[in-house]
Amino acid sequence: MLITIHHCVRYRYDSPVFLEPHTVRLFPRLGASVRLVASDLQVDPVPWVRADNLDKEGNTVFQTWFEGQTSHLTVDSRVTVETLVTDPFRFLATDPAWPLPYVYPPGWGPTLAPYRRAPDAVPDAVRELALAAANDTRRDQLTFPPVLAQRMHDEFVVVHREEGPPRPAPETAGAKTGACRDLAVLFVECCRAMGLAARFVSGYAVAADSPQPELHAWAEVYLRGGGWRGFDPSLGLAVSDRHVVLAAAAEPDDAAPVSGTFRGDCPALQPTHEMSMETR
Repeated sequence: MLITIHHCVRYRYDSPVFLEPHTVRLFPRLGASVRLVASDLQVDPVPWVRADNLDKEGNTVFQTWFEGQTSHLTVDSRVTVETLVTDPFRFLATDPAWPLPYVYPPGWGPTLAPYRRAPDAVPDAVRELALAAANDTRRDQLTFPPVLAQRMHDEFVVVHREEGPPRPAPETAGAKTGACRDLAVLFVECCRAMGLAARFVSGYAVAADSPQPELHAWAEVYLRGGGWRGFDPSLGLAVSDRHVVLAAAAEPDDAAPVSGTFRGDCPALQPTHEMSMETR
């Protein structure tokens, strides 16, 4: 599938401010499942220095430094990608028989440590949801993530909440409702409760029932033999060719599309997002 995305983020300030260095995560993650066709990123005001880097999570990021004062910041991204994986379960598990809670092989601990949690550190409300899904799968590690995604899709009400960070997982579990980023955080914590490494993902999703495209959030789980595999609890499915990853991280703040600070007397203003998406 060819997906063309235009995403413009605008910040406006009541009076001129000095922009501190900003990190932009609006470049799609490329690899065996996604091929870049075209891309263009414009920043206004034009940065004094711009560097294209990989962050500590392996995401492509643009680091920008500014000089002088400005009353606005605009980041305008246009990308076209081709998504190639239509079967999200096309892999061979190398350790399918190990039941939940899962234990990775010796030596994997340091690599996956940022994406895991000690079982006794998981709140009860989260553990109850995780156990319910685990029992539905007879504690099978491979079917647990898709079953959990479907269960959350069926039992939770997805709402639109434009502003604010993701809510804590226990709060979302108790309320049975949340924005896509809230459900993604809860899904991640449920997987960690069962010993599985999981991380937060931000990006875009092609959804037939969504007339207005928006920034989306879901999760990835590390499965032996399959690597990092995506699951979307808001849509109740395994991720294939209708999702485009921008960034994946152990903590949601490290997957934000734009992050940075400024120096000035005016209060912080919430950004506005303009988006369009075409598929063919």
